[in-house]
Amino acid sequence: MDKCLFAEVLVEVAARKIDRGFHYAVPAGMAGKIKVGSRVLVPFGRRSVPGYVTGLGPAPECLPEKMEIKEIRDIIDEGPVFTPGQMELARWMAGYYLCPVVSALQAVIWPRIQGAGPKKVKGLYPAVPAGGDPSFGRAAKSKAVWTTALAHPGMSRKELAAASGASVAVVDKLVAGGLLRYGEIEVRRDPYPAGEVAEGDGFRLTREQAAVLEAIKKAVDSYKREVFLLYGVTGSGKTEVYLRAIAHTLAAGRQALVMVPEIALTPQMVSAFKGRFGDRVAVLHSRLSDGERYDEWARIACGVAPVVLGTRSAAFAPLVGPGLIVMDEEHEPSYKQDETPRYHARDVALRLAGQFEAVAVLGSATPSVESYHRAQPGGPYKLLTIARRVEARPMPEVRIIDLREELKAGNSGILSRRLASAVGDRLARKEQVILFLNRRGYATLVVCRECGLVMKCPHCDISLTYHASGRLCCHYCNHTAPARGFCPECGSGLVEHFGTGTQKVEEEVKRIFPGAGILRMDSDTTGRKGSHGRLLGIFREGGADVLIGTQMVAKGLDIPRVTLVGVINADISLHMPDFRSAERTFQLVAQVAGRTGRGDLGGEVLVQTMSPGHYSIVLASRHDYAGFYAQEMRVRRSLGYPPFTRLARVLVTGGDEGEVRDLAEEWVSAMTGLAGEPPGRGGVEILGPAPAPLSRIKDRYRYHIIVKSASGNRLRALLQSAMDLVREKTGSGTAAVVDIDPQNLM
Repeated sequence: MDKCLFAEVLVEVAARKIDRGFHYAVPAGMAGKIKVGSRVLVPFGRRSVPGYVTGLGPAPECLPEKMEIKEIRDIIDEGPVFTPGQMELARWMAGYYLCPVVSALQAVIWPRIQGAGPKKVKGLYPAVPAGGDPSFGRAAKSKAVWTTALAHPGMSRKELAAASGASVAVVDKLVAGGLLRYGEIEVRRDPYPAGEVAEGDGFRLTREQAAVLEAIKKAVDSYKREVFLLYGVTGSGKTEVYLRAIAHTLAAGRQALVMVPEIALTPQMVSAFKGRFGDRVAVLHSRLSDGERYDEWARIACGVAPVVLGTRSAAFAPLVGPGLIVMDEEHEPSYKQDETPRYHARDVALRLAGQFEAVAVLGSATPSVESYHRAQPGGPYKLLTIARRVEARPMPEVRIIDLREELKAGNSGILSRRLASAVGDRLARKEQVILFLNRRGYATLVVCRECGLVMKCPHCDISLTYHASGRLCCHYCNHTAPARGFCPECGSGLVEHFGTGTQKVEEEVKRIFPGAGILRMDSDTTGRKGSHGRLLGIFREGGADVLIGTQMVAKGLDIPRVTLVGVINADISLHMPDFRSAERTFQLVAQVAGRTGRGDLGGEVLVQTMSPGHYSIVLASRHDYAGFYAQEMRVRRSLGYPPFTRLARVLVTGGDEGEVRDLAEEWVSAMTGLAGEPPGRGGVEILGPAPAPLSRIKDRYRYHIIVKSASGNRLRALLQSAMDLVREKTGSGTAAVVDIDPQNLM
């Protein structure tokens, strides 16, 4: 082979059978430009595809001597578009979550490759003459233009003229005289321009906060991987501990990563973090524009922003030396990605901690059962506890309201008598109220009383939700149709709406309290960029009395004048067909309860339910996490669910139900043969196949298989082997995906 330099390229084709590097010759004209991390265009079969250079060197010895090696066709991005640490992380994700390496790498580096680049702005800049600042004599307008250009370089002709109070002709005169020149600079697209920020470091830590902070600082200084579970009740000041631990990490010359579960939390957190660290904070989440995301990514990569704050995908920031990784509200299921690669940000955070010898802090007032189990004596995590609120404030009193008794008393309204009275009392005292219902829309079910027809989505096996706009909506595929007021099956006008969503709650509260200022916060009202922060800002500043919302109001909010929280229906998550339903219910009730009692006015929580005796609701009302954990562990042990086993889900989807069922059965046959019979031999239990609880979404039928094993390695090995055995029919549209450690079994 006469070529002297060869590149190993990972092509952008997400298929298991080609999930490896391919060798290409580097043309002489590209030899000085291509590097490990470059993105290139290569011939692959009869087409050209992008790929990533993962290695450079002489011809590999394993290649046949007479084999013709194709050349790289073009350089897309000299890069490097990934760091060595990011490639290491992508390879680990591919092995752990059983996905192609290129799929994992693309998820990791997406902000770098999604097409946006630096924003360059043309404008006017002062050209300082050799003799120093020019003298304008009596030309006051020219001097004003010059002074303005010095203070604000980069303005356009019209902007500079307007800002200086001169005419465009004066600006042109300075350009002609060589005192101003046209130039181009890169301009940052700042997603959170300077505004009001929370002042920081202004109060003394409690004894528990100080002890927790000291443990984290000591671990950071050790330069060894350490994982802490920080269990701190709501209002205990966990964020302040994070901020001071980050300051200590930065002082040691290392970076810090902080993840939050919801975009709704980000404006509040940005305010706190920028108040403490200023422009050293970079923010990453999916609501940023491509350009904003690119600029924040670039600031992290060049070291300008050593503090990274964001949601799930912030785990992939191009960090080179993190010393502290914080995952706030670690129990939240939104940390799990529901598309390939189906990663959990908690697992990624722990991997990063090991990769960089960093400290990981998983914080929550309601830790996941699995995390709390790992933090028990002898486990891989260390438990840190803050059991009291700051300033010795008491936890709010929580009262359970039995909706069955309300019905017996003749009250079929949305608000129980006690909740309605409590809301009126708070409004009279000029205090604020949060009403929580984890279901958007107006009515959740539309039924014909004549023939019994339930209005369902034509593309999904789910009932349509009625919205106040007069339309029926599917919350899974976004199909909409007008609500015509008559049955499409029998023509009857006896069509009724059942169930309650946030829009209906809003209507009811307005009817009962016509003078109250009301805000609603759900995905229907927060679709526009910046809407989360705008709505929360209005409420925080007293611009509304009542905030009605879904789970985005259930956590992280700290508004002192909120003295009442009402849970409209605590049963929504309780009866879902998922083994985590009791845990999710406990977490939601406990978290939303924590939004009140954060000021000097105290707080009260009223929880409406049809299941007042269920342990998740009773123990949440007592703020008794330890009691809930003990009870839930007994249930999990008896049923063989995590943390006593590891779990995986195989989801088979397609347009033809028969083909979907056949492929699912083929998977079960392959896994049963590999694991041995009867089921359970080899430490593996296979459940299914069966239609998924949501058996059709977006015109695709869905069957699933649940696989359990005491060993995660054994589970992955079985699934890896099954993937090699089961061949999906090309062109059939039927496909199977493997989800390791699933958080959603719907």
